[in-house]
Amino acid sequence: MSQESQRSRRQIVKFTFFKVDPAWRRLSAAEREESKRQFCRTVESFGDRLLVRSYSLMGARGDADFLLWQIGERLEDVQQLTTALFSTATGPYLTVPYSYLAMTRRSVYAAKDQPEAPEDRTVIRPTESKYLFVYPFVKTRAWYKLPLEERQRIMDEHIAVGRKYPSVKLNTTYSFGLDDQEFVVAFETDEPSDFLDLVMELREAESSQYTLRDTPIFTCTAMGLAETLDSLGAPGDETAAAAEGERAGPWVPVARLADVPEGESTVVYFAGDQVALFNVGGRVYALGDRCSHANGPLSEGSVEGTAVTCPWHDSQFDLATGKPLRAPAARPVAIYSVRVDNGSIFLKRKQPSGRSAASGK
Repeated sequence: MSQESQRSRRQIVKFTFFKVDPAWRRLSAAEREESKRQFCRTVESFGDRLLVRSYSLMGARGDADFLLWQIGERLEDVQQLTTALFSTATGPYLTVPYSYLAMTRRSVYAAKDQPEAPEDRTVIRPTESKYLFVYPFVKTRAWYKLPLEERQRIMDEHIAVGRKYPSVKLNTTYSFGLDDQEFVVAFETDEPSDFLDLVMELREAESSQYTLRDTPIFTCTAMGLAETLDSLGAPGDETAAAAEGERAGPWVPVARLADVPEGESTVVYFAGDQVALFNVGGRVYALGDRCSHANGPLSEGSVEGTAVTCPWHDSQFDLATGKPLRAPAARPVAIYSVRVDNGSIFLKRKQPSGRSAASGK
């Protein structure tokens, strides 16, 4: 891949933490419900430009209530979404106590026996993990004065510790010149205890000596956007249930049939998520592009019959049901209803996976 091609695939990543004014909870139930519906619809309207994941921090911190993790190609899209959200009925009741801007890029430290393709460091594919741990990170100036070979040796130990905890997936993004911190790290896992043990062990690694700042730390629980807003707490709120019904609504055009010739596959954005389309014998199947085991791109996998094999670790999934047919994957991936009409491919969610379509899953 050329340097220009690599640059074009790098993504803008934004972590926006919101705090809700208590006055919002004193609104009538009807006013709160309408404000939340506006908020959800606004996020959904950016689904073709941004992948947006939502997380609740209720009960975890006192200074932030929920997070929107935004991933896209242009900073302008992030800015426009923020403006649109503050223009909703919920907007006057929101503040942003924390906000971190970053981008993806290739690491200068080569990990030995790295199974992922080179571009995977520049394209973030969030998993279905229940928890997300986020914090800004700054290294000491002394770190950058070390020779690259010495830094690589120290990072080899750091990487080896991380590989002892395969249930924890790290997303490293870079903020040099874009924001106050140097990095923003986001760890996805279903096991908070594994993350705790990982952080404790990393404190003993030599790399820890060169950490200048790695706080505040945010413990976030993955929820659909409607469910996240309901978690803010107020009597009579039923946005999540209402949104679930709305998601089964209109068909959305995502591609032309000519874009997916028979025997081929492609990736499209739908409701903020990346969806793999497969044309098998003239029938189009649609399922979440990310393998539920290690986040591999299913759209790049091989297809045999009505099963696709992940190119990373050979997990296999049924194209019609999304269910895993072969380990190491144990969880299904989301699937979508497909309709082909007048040469266009239309989608709508067929099997919700517990995350709101407004949040990108």
